Amino acid sequence: MAPATDTSAATPGIGLLCLCRQGFEPELAGELTARAGEFGFAGYARTQRNDGYVLFMCDEAAALSRMLSWRELIFARQKLVVLAELPQLDPADRITPMLAVLGDAPRFGDLWVEHPDSDAGKPLSGLSRAFGNALRPALRKAGKLTDKSNEKLPRLHVVFVDGTHAFVCVAAPADSAPWALGIPRLKLLPDAPSRSALKLEEALLTLLTTEEREALMKPGMRAADLGAAPGGWTWVLTRQHLRVLSIDNGPLRQHVLDTGLVEHLRADGFHWSPEQSLDWMVCDMVEQPRRVAERMATWFREGWCKHAIFNLKLPMKKRWDETRLCLELFEEQAGKSLTVRAKQLYHDREEITVLASPLR
Repeated sequence: MAPATDTSAATPGIGLLCLCRQGFEPELAGELTARAGEFGFAGYARTQRNDGYVLFMCDEAAALSRMLSWRELIFARQKLVVLAELPQLDPADRITPMLAVLGDAPRFGDLWVEHPDSDAGKPLSGLSRAFGNALRPALRKAGKLTDKSNEKLPRLHVVFVDGTHAFVCVAAPADSAPWALGIPRLKLLPDAPSRSALKLEEALLTLLTTEEREALMKPGMRAADLGAAPGGWTWVLTRQHLRVLSIDNGPLRQHVLDTGLVEHLRADGFHWSPEQSLDWMVCDMVEQPRRVAERMATWFREGWCKHAIFNLKLPMKKRWDETRLCLELFEEQAGKSLTVRAKQLYHDREEITVLASPLR
């Protein structure tokens, strides 16, 4: 794995702050602990259930961040290097201590003021917006913020976890989510056959870079959608101008068929196989995750597809353990060298979405 972009801002950082879905803090803590250990970094996770974030304490946080690409973290919506934790802010003056902790840090190219996407965090959205409007001119006056957004420079993040407790963080624009809170704001279009369309749209934005999408999603490519009804994922693929074999015994929405890009085959998507190799296979079927991982591996081992995006429905307990087991099972049985990325997406529920591709 190639190291991620440098996120150091004249400081090693005191830890990593990663945002996640409320309730998935144990999974993210387990992932960060395991990944840090793989790279030889000592540290520990500090979190509470339903906080919507995990703080991974590490004396070499910036160096660890360089090894942990945001796009390759499964349960993290956003990845930030913590410059300082301010647990006792005075509501009458939150700006002065923030300017003080920046010290000799270089200029930043942008400022985001955020909060966790949790029951406790959502009420902080008004404070975050108002404080951002107050902090920006103060940062510019102190020479800490460019007049216009500059993605070539580190981005400053202030994350409020309550009205008097905030983390001052830094992120590299090239190695962090490009959306506030790590959540892409996607709109469900009126002609989308189902809300599941948002899952695939988010997966394409999150698991692939812009350059990778342009290279791997070309008009005229051929794809299979396993368990397609009522056609949400098929519809997303047709919007990319792919030709789609939609496999499901159930019906598809008529306007999806009317695109002229879809052939509906009434068959069991879990057991169907193509007569010739396809560019893409996508699958969002409700099935045991290990069975799905094994079936997806068969598609690659048999050469039925070049690239795939599929969902793994996770159990209520030991989700991190099941995630590791399923991904290891898939990679072992696929029979070829693949890049595998997975994310617990905003539009996912108790599941993760996996990309598998020979891209390097």
